[in-house]
Amino acid sequence: MAITSLGYIGIRSNRLDDWSSFSTGILGMQPVDRAGKVSAYRMDDKKQRLIVSDEPGDTLAYLGWEVDSPEDLDHYGAKLEQNGCAVEQGKRALCEQRCVSSLIRFNDPDGNRIELFHHLESSSAPFIPGRPVSGFNTGPYGMGHAVLHATNTEALLTFYVDVLDFKVSDYGLSPYPMYFFHVNGRHHSFAILGSGSTGFHHFMVEYGNLDDVGQGYDIAQLDQDRIAYTLGRHTNDYMTSYYANTPSGFFVESGWGGRIIDTDTWQAHETNCGPSFWGHERLYLNEQDRTTMREMRMQTAADGLQAPPVIECPWLYQTQKNR
Repeated sequence: MAITSLGYIGIRSNRLDDWSSFSTGILGMQPVDRAGKVSAYRMDDKKQRLIVSDEPGDTLAYLGWEVDSPEDLDHYGAKLEQNGCAVEQGKRALCEQRCVSSLIRFNDPDGNRIELFHHLESSSAPFIPGRPVSGFNTGPYGMGHAVLHATNTEALLTFYVDVLDFKVSDYGLSPYPMYFFHVNGRHHSFAILGSGSTGFHHFMVEYGNLDDVGQGYDIAQLDQDRIAYTLGRHTNDYMTSYYANTPSGFFVESGWGGRIIDTDTWQAHETNCGPSFWGHERLYLNEQDRTTMREMRMQTAADGLQAPPVIECPWLYQTQKNR
């Protein structure tokens, strides 16, 4: 019984046109025919991965996590209720909207809506990206990753680990608590940031080619104040990426080269070197906070810390081998 991947993300926003331009023109997703006040976007053979509903709020509506079988839904439904969590069975109409066979939904301790589902439907039509990209790294690794703000990281940590069986990849405690979780070989499909607030921090999509990221970065820079983090490389998952401001105010990370771990042997551990080897200048922060993050990167560089050579990255090695 296990959750296997991040299947889809739902956003509430009344800026459907802005989201359409952002999702297709910058991210390269394929728009699905708009139905009423809902827009949906594809990243691969699945019918939809990102859903934007014309509602007030400009924030996360739900995260959809895939399970292997309908029995897994029964297992987690019972486990959630045993832990005092109200669980709703998804009706047929809702399942059809999500393009899944079955689902349950509930809220985590910070009030974020979570959906567990079985079988996300595939499309018979080929995936046609919104701009020329080589494609997204999805498949068994899911849509990417999602990161939430947290008022109480310990409460969320307990919920996701003890109730939903997420596994901690690593964590940092400075300058604020950060916990990263895996549900498959992707280094993390989920993370929480102890910022003291609630809501969506960002989601990440991973491309098949570094040039997909660089070309998107060029396009994003044409929009004033679109870039939130400059191009950089993370210390824990080795992702080379930049972050863009979305029409709803949170971020989307566009990345390449993320780390694939062996889930059977991986050991959770604390990291102390900061989130980035280089880059990722946080343009949205005030100067004092930007300086703090910059000094961490300078110390990382002074300590000579770097990611391993490309040949040591399992996913990249396998990709080269397959070619």
